[in-house]
Amino acid sequence: MWQFFKKFRILFIVVFIISAISIYLIQKALTPPKHLPIYQPAMVNPALVDSSISYIKKYHTIADFKLINQNGDTITQANYKNKIYVANFFYTTCPSICPIMTANMADLQNMLKDDKEVFFLSHSVTPEIDSVAQLKKYALEKGVDDSRWNLVTGSKKQIYELARKSYMAVKTVGDGGPYDMIHTENFILVDKKRRIRGYYDGTNKDDVMQLLKDIKFLEKES
Repeated sequence: MWQFFKKFRILFIVVFIISAISIYLIQKALTPPKHLPIYQPAMVNPALVDSSISYIKKYHTIADFKLINQNGDTITQANYKNKIYVANFFYTTCPSICPIMTANMADLQNMLKDDKEVFFLSHSVTPEIDSVAQLKKYALEKGVDDSRWNLVTGSKKQIYELARKSYMAVKTVGDGGPYDMIHTENFILVDKKRRIRGYYDGTNKDDVMQLLKDIKFLEKES
């Protein structure tokens, strides 16, 4: 028996290698490639989307903006040109989910501290309260790296329109004035073409880790 195997050992090795390669190729063919969706208004919870854009099914991107950050600097879409970034909505006096969201965003910032392709953008939903000085105090308390993470304030109308028409990430109760809004726990992943590629629960560590993985995937894609 040993002589038989010895005589045909090269054949057996070749057959084994071919079989292993065939199994690998079959498994690869059967495994669907990873893909991050490109979110359109029609794909998002209608409660978070302004009715004027709810019908849109393609070509949605983040609108141009002009806001003021924690250092009193003007921040526009140009600051995020050719960057992947994570956006959210918050306010500095929020006692519930905001501290958790901000801590998780800070953790994400630290995990990506050497990655210059990834930025962060947090919009205040109470700009009448969140002055530049208030945002700066909050940024210092929370460990914000202001070279990559902007906490922004501005006109409530612009922030409302960005939240409802661009990021599709806040609710409106409709009883606090024309630009009334209630922020959600969403972290929004935006690619270099200003398209939304994912929504994540910013209070959930598992979701934040998935966001980290998706950022890495998006860097390879772009």
